[in-house]
Amino acid sequence: MRDDPQRNRVLFILTLVNFVNYIDRVIVFPLFAPIKAEFGLSDGQLGLLGTVFNLVHSPANVVLGHLADRTSRRRVMTFGVLFWSAATFLSGLVGSFRQLLFARALVGVGEAAYAPAGTAVLTAAFPREARARAQGVFNTGMFMGGAMGLALGGILAESVGWRSAFFIVGVPGFLLAASLKGMPEAAPIPGERFVPIQRLLRVPAYVMMLVSGWFATFAAQAYLTWGAEFVHRYKNFSLREAGVSLGATVIVGGVLGVLVGAALADWLAKRWPWGKALVVAVGILAAAPLIFGALMTTSKPMFVGLFFAGSFFMSWYHGPVIAIIHDLIPQRAHATAVGISYFLINFSAPTLSPWLVGRIADGYDLLVGMQVALVSQVLGGLLYFSVVYFIRRDGLEHPALEEFRAELLETAGESGS
Repeated sequence: MRDDPQRNRVLFILTLVNFVNYIDRVIVFPLFAPIKAEFGLSDGQLGLLGTVFNLVHSPANVVLGHLADRTSRRRVMTFGVLFWSAATFLSGLVGSFRQLLFARALVGVGEAAYAPAGTAVLTAAFPREARARAQGVFNTGMFMGGAMGLALGGILAESVGWRSAFFIVGVPGFLLAASLKGMPEAAPIPGERFVPIQRLLRVPAYVMMLVSGWFATFAAQAYLTWGAEFVHRYKNFSLREAGVSLGATVIVGGVLGVLVGAALADWLAKRWPWGKALVVAVGILAAAPLIFGALMTTSKPMFVGLFFAGSFFMSWYHGPVIAIIHDLIPQRAHATAVGISYFLINFSAPTLSPWLVGRIADGYDLLVGMQVALVSQVLGGLLYFSVVYFIRRDGLEHPALEEFRAELLETAGESGS
């Protein structure tokens, strides 16, 4: 990865945009307390701020991912960055809770245009043996942006108010959109057919990635949405302490975990085709007892230490997962396959998770809601071993997609002759 300046430039720019992406996505969560106070909301209503984002973001991933494969991935990404930045700025201008829900839904549309196209551009730029590491670096932008969003939210909520927080974080995206002009385009090969979505769903390893990813994502979204509010209520953190401590924990533990997990996945993949999937399963399960300990401890330092370790292992997921999808699916359907993944996982898991945990908090308490999320995490880790099984059985090139890979080689040969 170090010996190709052009590849590294692509990786740097896409990671930087992903960093801003997640700041704008996460900034709303540490602002829950002042938003709740201004509009007189219940916890269930607050959870809708996460739900409405994913409710729109998820189906938009399929549409915009498919569009990126058929047209220009660069243009789709640029549109997304400009759109979500405008919607973030708009969030600070709203006059009612319904208007805020609408603004956050618009953020979901813009952000759906970025990840499927961005990950496809990145995979096209790197060889298979380095894909998990490239996607891992890309996802450090997610962790760093998420952590920065939590920290900035806590700081800005107390210093300038929740409306100004949206204004401040909405501006950088407008400036970064211009940097995407230099992204490489993967031109369609003449005569190449697009892979029908129903064919992708005939690959068992890919389908089980979606199922197990649902449970893991349900848990991760619950921690992200309610983490700051949880430590504020149960661990006696101030809003500033909650944002800064969780932000620092996620950024250090998450980034280290992404990089270690991605490197380990690429190394194991040289020995076994299913090596990347094994890293994902082990990481999710290893994080569970650590996060349980963090939820139950009464010590602030112990909470931070355990949550740090849990974040480290949980984040092993993020480097290999896109690389596995792209290994299983022909190149011309990469953005579509990722878009389907985001849709089927995010439409129900992160859409349901913030609201359901909020409802459990209303009926019982927030600790019970977080424990429900932990059970979902364990199920996700256990189910991911089925991905290992199917790759061991079928290999990375499943027979259901064989004709499309053969056609790709044939049309590529004809266009080069």
